[in-house]
Amino acid sequence: MKPRVAITVGDPAGIGPEIARKAAEDSRVRDVCEPVLYGPPADATFDIGAVSADAGRAAFDTITAAVRDAQAGTVQAIATAPVNKLAFSRAGLPWKGHTDLLAHLTGSPQVAMMFWSEPLKVVLATIHVPLADVPRLVTRETLAEIIDLTARELPRFGIATPRLALAGLNPHAGEDGLLGSEEEAVLRPAVADARARGVQIDGPFPGDTIFVRASRGEFDAVIACYHDQGLIPVKLLAFGQAVNVTLGLPIIRTSVDHGTAFDIAGKGVADPSSMITATLLAARLARPR
Repeated sequence: MKPRVAITVGDPAGIGPEIARKAAEDSRVRDVCEPVLYGPPADATFDIGAVSADAGRAAFDTITAAVRDAQAGTVQAIATAPVNKLAFSRAGLPWKGHTDLLAHLTGSPQVAMMFWSEPLKVVLATIHVPLADVPRLVTRETLAEIIDLTARELPRFGIATPRLALAGLNPHAGEDGLLGSEEEAVLRPAVADARARGVQIDGPFPGDTIFVRASRGEFDAVIACYHDQGLIPVKLLAFGQAVNVTLGLPIIRTSVDHGTAFDIAGKGVADPSSMITATLLAARLARPR
């Protein structure tokens, strides 16, 4: 029996409804799962292409409904179209986006954002925080949790014994302390601790080379210290074909690698490639093993 995959439309003022519908109608998607669209009521209206509290609240309500059904087993996975962080804020919602909201809704104490693509897989140690806060937030304890979670979750993707790499925080991975102290004080000990626990991980490696090495097959995934460090190489190599996966949830959730694209919303020109890929991966993860 094909798994049922919930496809949420995300912010209804963006391109989400268009790409969700296109994904649900795609023959490749229908071959492997039963797509179920989740969105606002049909008679609801929104100012297309504009940030609004109403759209933010509608996106929240849609996600909540899909999570509830996933927890009940009505659907076996969720693939989400993008939401808008500012719309969430205007709606009075405290979450920055899907990742922290899903952790809250499912009661998951430790989650991580992974961007999965054929050439490169990246897990983020920190997500939507100012760059100035990253050195303070990248601690041995945080890295231990992310490293262990990544090693535990990657077998679901067919990687039985993951080979992980940790990207350095500073240029040249600190150059033995010359360009920053975090590698020697925090990152290198975190790698040593993880190896002592049996995790196959190396690093920290300079951020300007480690993603190239991983894309060539030397490592199965890279743990990046901050958002743009990890997402720039993924989007450079696989934009439109990368999938955002939330690790650590009791349900399967995948998403697109782009935002709400208000500038083209409602014009019928949005590319559904990432939404289709996200739905296909959700269906693959939902199949019984």
